[in-house]
Amino acid sequence: MNIYELLLDKFKHALTKVGAPEGAQAPLTRSTRPEFGDYQFNGAMALAKVLGQKPRDIAEKIIEAVELDGIASKLEVAGPGFINIHLCSQWLAAQLDSAAQDPRLGIEKEAANTVVVDYSSPNLAKEMHVGHLRTTIIGDAVVRILEFMGHKVIRQNHMGDWGTQFGMLLAHFSDQLQEQVAETALSDLEDFYRAAKVRFDEEQGFADRARDYVVKLQGGDSQCLKLWQQFVDISIAHSEEVYQKLNVTLKREDIMGESAYNARLPGIVSALKEQGLAVEDQGAQVVFIRELADKEGNPAVYIVQKSGGGYLYSTTDLAAMQYRSFELGADRILILTDARQALHFKQTEIVGRKAGFIREQTSYEHCPFGMMLGSDGKPFKTRTGGTVKLAELLDEAVERASALIAARDSDLSADEVNQVAQKVGIGAVKYADLSKNRTTDYMFSWDSMLAFEGNTAPYLQYAYTRVQSIFRKAGVDAAGLTAKIQLLEPQERALALQLSQFVEAIVQVERDATPHVLCAYLYDLASQFMSFYEACPILKDGVEEDVRNSRLQLAGLTARTLHTGLNLLGIDTLEKM
Repeated sequence: MNIYELLLDKFKHALTKVGAPEGAQAPLTRSTRPEFGDYQFNGAMALAKVLGQKPRDIAEKIIEAVELDGIASKLEVAGPGFINIHLCSQWLAAQLDSAAQDPRLGIEKEAANTVVVDYSSPNLAKEMHVGHLRTTIIGDAVVRILEFMGHKVIRQNHMGDWGTQFGMLLAHFSDQLQEQVAETALSDLEDFYRAAKVRFDEEQGFADRARDYVVKLQGGDSQCLKLWQQFVDISIAHSEEVYQKLNVTLKREDIMGESAYNARLPGIVSALKEQGLAVEDQGAQVVFIRELADKEGNPAVYIVQKSGGGYLYSTTDLAAMQYRSFELGADRILILTDARQALHFKQTEIVGRKAGFIREQTSYEHCPFGMMLGSDGKPFKTRTGGTVKLAELLDEAVERASALIAARDSDLSADEVNQVAQKVGIGAVKYADLSKNRTTDYMFSWDSMLAFEGNTAPYLQYAYTRVQSIFRKAGVDAAGLTAKIQLLEPQERALALQLSQFVEAIVQVERDATPHVLCAYLYDLASQFMSFYEACPILKDGVEEDVRNSRLQLAGLTARTLHTGLNLLGIDTLEKM
């Protein structure tokens, strides 16, 4: 049951009854303080001019018109026309009783859309580095949530496996392979790429050889394709190791690299030329975008084919748009890249829609994110200024978590410490990133992300294990509870309200691709549970059986909600820590 949607629907009907025009605003929000109720409706003030009445009078009429019998215990006008909504505790308890018996916690699936999500997209010329972390884990959380809500999700790992850099690599690759097998030559991708780049920049004749290899590769030369395929396979294997460590759902079959669109690119350019959208300019094929003209009126320049005949990211992204909209039947296309590419994707959508490369009903949503920064406020690097490999960062997270857990009092065996360290370390890195608004930069800090207090994965994982320990101590199976929930104390009611709002957080992430909203919800839930646990004894002598069982039911719902929420973020829970 989505309480927000239920109330919104009720108030929209009430607005019609009081004479509000069609499409009138219906601003509904959660209350920030308990004395203001659980939700607030603020539609009266906007109607004052339209209806020629005082806002408070309109608010009173809305209260008379809205049908909330049995749902709200009290509706009151506050201030200049706010309507405070106090939900009925018995109704709230009944919603949780229903959720407790439902494997999906009372969250209904939606009508299925086909959603294509483009994320991760490492460049196969190098090993994955920290720059790939955000797109990979934000994208994976979003696809998990979309699938949970019933949508058909098509993952697209748009790997960089084509273009000029591959000519450079193939030229170096072919030299190295005279005496070595590919695995040996590519034992360290970073070193291999660096050596090839040095030759490309400094060795006479090497750049020309590299460009020749690009022509051969794009022309389908069998030897070049064979070498290229070996390189791609080994590169993908490196990526798969990282995905496994990160607990990310991407598989090899989700890869749709740049090379997959190669055959489509001439047709894209031809279609743009035929429609008069692309024109020749200094030998290149260019689309001039007047909608994005600068202050002097000069249109934005969008190149789709270089003067030498080569294609660009723009051409490939238009081909990907066409494929996803028409062949995959996408209702939504979500693309997760860093914010520096925002203009590129805005241009791509304008050109693609003009050219008919995307169906009118397909939404095209670039979901930009900020950068991970070091303690100096600059892009996160190694101490020597190099790129931080993602696999090494994750290994360090597990090592640090292992040391922290070993230093705590526990009855865990060595194997259990290792398992806990894996889940805590990886979870900490992922949550530290996911809990930040994706549109902003954030500062990387080992100390804050591995803390067992505050808005961190270890805190939430610990909160879950704490609930599990209550059930172990009680000798009760949470799945077998049938007790009706009673909301007698303020802390019980506050926890119940928080539990009932789980679906609201999920729907917001589904709509906006903002996992930090779910993180904030789970942190608030864990905090509410701690307040409830301190104020409302569960297993103490003297607690009546029906009260005890009601509180166990609330605890069980909290654990299931934390488990479900963390799982949707791709973070593991533990039975004990």
